[in-house]
Amino acid sequence: EVQLVESGGGLVQPGGSLRLSCTASGFNFEDYAIGWFRQAPGGEREGISSISIHDGDTYYKDSVKGRSTISSDSAKKIVYLEMDNLKPEDTAVYYCAAFRYYPRPPLVVRFLSLGNTGMDYWGKGTLVTVSS
Repeated sequence: EVQLVESGGGLVQPGGSLRLSCTASGFNFEDYAIGWFRQAPGGEREGISSISIHDGDTYYKDSVKGRSTISSDSAKKIVYLEMDNLKPEDTAVYYCAAFRYYPRPPLVVRFLSLGNTGMDYWGKGTLVTVSS
């Protein structure tokens, strides 16, 4: 059974940090890329970051670039998203998703072209609330 399980969400003060985890099982991790999405209250789900498990290539949306780091641990089949300097507008449910990926086209092209509707597997999400 394929599973993606997010963890690490919670209540964080503005300016704080957190690390989200996405634990995968049931598929060949190395053949996939993992994306992080978020959906704010009343908003649409947006892709904010992605990583190719095979070669470590990464992508960040401008809204999180410079204050986020995505990484993977192939042995544990976990992808992490560390976020610093959190802002109230980062409040959202954060989801991870997996899509089958090969070195071409570039990760950013593939990830953006697939969008919300093209992912193969989804987790159920973890809530992040940034508030004082």
